[in-house]
Amino acid sequence: MAVPPKVVELVELFGRDLALYKRAGYKEAHVRIDFIDPFFEALGWDVRNVQGQREHSKDVIHEDAITVAGKIRAPDYSFRIGGTRRFFLEAKKPSVSLKGDVGPAFQLRRYSWSVKLPLGILTDFEEFAVYDCRRCPRATDKASVGRLMYFTFDQYLDRFDEIYSVFAKESVQQSSLDR
Repeated sequence: MAVPPKVVELVELFGRDLALYKRAGYKEAHVRIDFIDPFFEALGWDVRNVQGQREHSKDVIHEDAITVAGKIRAPDYSFRIGGTRRFFLEAKKPSVSLKGDVGPAFQLRRYSWSVKLPLGILTDFEEFAVYDCRRCPRATDKASVGRLMYFTFDQYLDRFDEIYSVFAKESVQQSSLDR
């Protein structure tokens, strides 16, 4: 699979202004709009519901409501096929270190485990981590527990086939998450 030009553009832009994006003032909402949304659109997902699907048929639900330990929680992105949740993506701002910070990893694993999703993604675009969410998460787990893949934005172009083969919409439709 050739890397889509949009992904190349995103990687170059992020690298060029990395210091700006890592400042505390660059918010999660910005990284979602500027980088995460277009990245997943390049993977074939209708992140912004351009097709005008009804709520139950949307590819992506933002802030999907789920119940975790009796409380309503909202994963940043719920990616769906035919209205069925397939994986969650939890976004953070780039000033947060995803590799070692236990909080974001626990949050993603807890959300995914609560609704029995096998995999989940944690990203701030600078870092991209994929977790096996089939094991009950504990708040004391290290950030590496359950982590299946980890790479940084400067590896996206070389590892794009890996990302595409698991998380592209067409791959998920072909049961990539069930392997």
